[in-house]
Order: sequence, then structure tokens, then C-alpha cells
Amino acid sequence: METTVTRRGQTNIPAAIRRRHDIKEGDRITWLDDGETIRIVPVPADPISALRGSGRGRSLLDALLSDRRKDRKRDR
Repeated sequence: METTVTRRGQTNIPAAIRRRHDIKEGDRITWLDDGETIRIVPVPADPISALRGSGRGRSLLDALLSDRRKDRKRDR
């Protein structure tokens, strides 16, 4: 989907995306810029509850080391 940026730097979130991610008026989003891409991520009202259970079944150390390897590759 594509939107246009206004003179004031504003843009709209398409309705289909707002519905899919349950984004409502007053909700917060964060912009993540990694130097190559920009990601827009909705911030849950209760971030702690939103993360609960997300690490089950994974070795957190393995996940951390894997992410760091990917970061090193990207930074080269």
C-alpha cells in the first residue's frame, strides 16, 4: 500500500492496516530507522502483557547470539 506525505510531514495509515493491527485513534506508534529501511510499529497499551509468553520454546541465549550475528553482518 502506498500513501502520500503532506507538506507538514504527515501521512495516513491505510484503513486495512489499522484494522489488521487494531490501531485506533490515540494509539501510539514508533518509527524504527535502521539506516536502510523504516518500520512503523504499533506500541501496545500494556507492553509487558503484549510480550508475555513471546520467548517460550526458544533459547533466549541462542536468539540473542543469532541477532547479534545478523547485526554484525548488516554493519559490515
